[in-house]
Amino acid sequence: MNTIDLTASFKAYDVRGIVGETITEDTVRATAAAFVDVLELAGQNILVGSDMRPSGSDFVNAFAEGATARGANIIKIGLISTDELYFACGVENAAGVTFTASHNPAEYNGMKMAKAGAVPISSETGLFDVRDLAQQYLNAGEIPQSETQGTVSEKDILKDYAEYLRNLVDLSNIRPLKVVVDAGNGMGGMTTPAVLGDSILPGLPLDIVPLYFELDGSFPNHPANPLEPANLVDLQKAVVEHGADIGLAFDGDADRCFVIDEKGQPVSPSAITAIVAEREIKRAQSEGEAEPVIIYNLITSKAVPELVEKLGGRSVKTRVGHSFIKAVMASEGGIFGGEHSAHYYFKDFFNADTGMLAAMHVLAVLGNSEKQLSEIGAEYQPYFSPGEINSEVEDKDAAIARVREALGDSVEVSEMDGTTFEHKTEGWWVNLRPSNTEPFLRMNLEAPDQAAMERVRDEILALVRA
Repeated sequence: MNTIDLTASFKAYDVRGIVGETITEDTVRATAAAFVDVLELAGQNILVGSDMRPSGSDFVNAFAEGATARGANIIKIGLISTDELYFACGVENAAGVTFTASHNPAEYNGMKMAKAGAVPISSETGLFDVRDLAQQYLNAGEIPQSETQGTVSEKDILKDYAEYLRNLVDLSNIRPLKVVVDAGNGMGGMTTPAVLGDSILPGLPLDIVPLYFELDGSFPNHPANPLEPANLVDLQKAVVEHGADIGLAFDGDADRCFVIDEKGQPVSPSAITAIVAEREIKRAQSEGEAEPVIIYNLITSKAVPELVEKLGGRSVKTRVGHSFIKAVMASEGGIFGGEHSAHYYFKDFFNADTGMLAAMHVLAVLGNSEKQLSEIGAEYQPYFSPGEINSEVEDKDAAIARVREALGDSVEVSEMDGTTFEHKTEGWWVNLRPSNTEPFLRMNLEAPDQAAMERVRDEILALVRA
């Protein structure tokens, strides 16, 4: 009798669990059948791939069994980054699934799903319906067989993906750049040589210095989560030691990219958002778009909307989270969107996120300038931030109430996502967001100078942790 409760692995935007405990071949098989039924995919193609985690290939096979039993046709697309899945779903106009747990540790695996055209699926758009039907199939111990069984075929999409990206950003005539890339033993170790190197396409004026390109889901060198500063240390050292112009760090499934300047210092994702936004706005304007729309989440630097307005574009603020960004990209006709977590979304990439394309835009800016990246980054990063700070707080509402009371009428208050306090005269803002999954209150803030940032940080933390 099944004892696995799928509510443990189905999250708001994807499926993620511990292999052999909350995600197994049986749960995958049932999820595949439910995916076909809920999205009405019988007789249609579903693209299925995986990252380099050891359980990936077995899960792909289990998914194929469950989906073909319900009449869908499976196209196995092999080892892929998550943005390769979005590319394939967009180009093929087919639903798809990749097995990945992104930056989570080795014992995890999961599923990221998309509808045809790379449209995201979340708890609000069918994911929990898939979960509930899969639980029924799992509890019953069998999947009902469709009258017509689906087929299984294979297709390699890496070259098409690389060509597609190169057609969006031309790097063939930039000045030569030395680029250190830390793939963290994740899928960037496969996509970087294909897109930026010469493993499939002609070489570019890029001298790639590889760090941890071997695909290894046990992550022997460091966790594939560049959001944590400790996981950037090797890249920062290598950039300085090699005298490189830039460093790039990808997460495990290579849909996020973090950037390091020639001094070994991180360039904030807000600055990267501004850099790419400027390129995309100017390109859209040259093609006749009067007021290009840029999407950003509410804890991105206000330098982004300020730049967008200055360039004649329109900025739209959204909640944190990729499903919100993608939905607003579609509804507002956004050409580009960026998040503080280094997810970057492109209209030309089916409104989906791709770290590689964002990296190519930054390489284009750097390669067409005589300035160093630290100089360029400083131009787009005029404000000061301590980064996200988490406080373990039992009563999060009470902590926010203390801050609200202390700040009084000196601030404007917004409750779009958590609570944002923006000072009316001093030019700083702070956002407090309760974690949905942990006993943390997350604080992000920004101020016009270092002293003000440190003062506000300390004052707010004292109130939060009182």
